[in-house]
Parts: sequence; C-alpha cells; structure tokens
Amino acid sequence: MTTGTDLSLQGVTYQPGPLLLDDVSVTFPAGKVTTVSGPSGSGKTTLLSVAGGLVAPTSGTATYAGRPTWQGNGDPRPEIAFVLQVYGLVPILSARENVAIALRARGLPWEDAGDRAESALARFDIADLGDRQVEELSGGQMQRVACARALVVEAPVLLADEPTSELDQGNVAVVLAALRAEAERGCVVVIATHDPAIEEAADHRVTIDGGRLG
Repeated sequence: MTTGTDLSLQGVTYQPGPLLLDDVSVTFPAGKVTTVSGPSGSGKTTLLSVAGGLVAPTSGTATYAGRPTWQGNGDPRPEIAFVLQVYGLVPILSARENVAIALRARGLPWEDAGDRAESALARFDIADLGDRQVEELSGGQMQRVACARALVVEAPVLLADEPTSELDQGNVAVVLAALRAEAERGCVVVIATHDPAIEEAADHRVTIDGGRLG
C-alpha cells in the first residue's frame, strides 16, 4: 500500500449525546510518530476512533488520501490498522491465528498468512507463544499480539491506543522501536498514551482535554 500521505481532521465534532470532541482540527503527518496525550476521559480514544473511521464525526471531516475515513459501516479502510486498547483479539484462537486472520481478511492464503504471522510475533519477542490461545496469555502478552496483528498488514496508517500500558520497560522499548520503524517507512503513526517515555520519543505531540486540543 502507498505510504507518505497525511491523515487530516478538519473541524471535527463528535457528539453522540455528550460532547466528546469539540471542533478538532489536526494533521497527523506521514513518516512521523505523533502522540496524543491527556487525562483519562479527555477524548484520546474517541479522537483515534474518528480519525480511523470506526465512528462518524457529527460534523467536520476525517480524511486520508482525499477520501473520508468513515465508510458508513464502522469498518476501517484497508489502509488503516488499529492497536485497540481492549486488544480486540479472538479468545478461542491462538496468538498466531489472531495475527494471521488480519492477513486472511486481505486475501492472503492461510499458509502465507501463518508464516508472516510467525515473523510478526517474533518482532515482539513472542514467537514462542504462537500456539497459545489468547485466553492463556497475560495482559502484556495480549498487548504485544495486538501490536503484531496491526503491524503485519503493513498499512500506511497505524493508530495505537495505549499500546504499552501493560508492558515493562524492556518491552516498551521493543514496541516503540517497531512503531518507529513503521514511521520510517513513511507511515502515519499515532499513539494515544500516558507514558512520558513514549511522548519523549515522538516527533510530534498533541494534547487533548475535554474534547479540545491544547
């Protein structure tokens, strides 16, 4: 997939009831790591959800490559990959199968998907967990499986919601290095985080509070 295109929000308001995003305009540049920080409930997850097309803005636009990210059904465009705060893994599948199904959804045969899933797990030092069911994994292990699943599809936009919250310092460094590598190949990389180390390592920093950018 083509990289090098920015992700842009213009005048975005999201008000499904309460006002969660208030007139947000921001550009997430390709080839850079951008962090979104703010207190719990500030709108970080909502901002990523609108940016990535999981939910439709009440007003304003979220666009990538000249087209809205919202497709009308809550499914992200193929160009956009998520690391969800709740992981979004299938409990009855193995770690390898959870990564492979992201590739199968894009039409890759099972054998090829399995091989690439194995490599993706190795990137996060969890290749030895490939046969383990998700329900047998710790929170930190599930978090790294979720990262492997998002990165394996090589999407040009990667949106990661608290991808290191369950990890020790060593594994934070592993995840950050992987995200940095995605940016270096021209991807948009946006990380919602409370971690000062992640913020310090970012190219750009965005703060949000009460649904408004700081």
